[in-house]
Amino acid sequence: MTDAASERASLGSRIGVLAFAFLMGVLFGAVGTVGHRHELAIGEFVLPWGIVAALVGVAGLLIGVRVMAGGRLVAGAAAAGVIGTVSLLSLPGAGGSVLIPGSVTGTIWAVGPALIAVLVVAWPSLPTVRRDRA
Repeated sequence: MTDAASERASLGSRIGVLAFAFLMGVLFGAVGTVGHRHELAIGEFVLPWGIVAALVGVAGLLIGVRVMAGGRLVAGAAAAGVIGTVSLLSLPGAGGSVLIPGSVTGTIWAVGPALIAVLVVAWPSLPTVRRDRA
């Protein structure tokens, strides 16, 4: 294979990885938007497990993509998918129904993924430790 052919394959694989990361972000954003309002009531105590699970899922996705893909660009593509989906689904529907209400939980879900994305994408790369074999 020539160098030009391997560069094209490399560019094609990069575009594929970016598209896959974006689609995974869209999926996590949609599932998180639907599930962020779930609560578990134990007596008078209410545990908002939906928002916790959704934010942990977004953080896990973005950190995993950043670590496995080895760069900020792929993590940024996944973050764009999550944030774009959350933004789109926060708009009222045709009948006036909303998936993200104007409550504390809704506000946390509307802002939380963007804050997590900024932290994950902007976090500096840590130097790798090389082990010399003696």
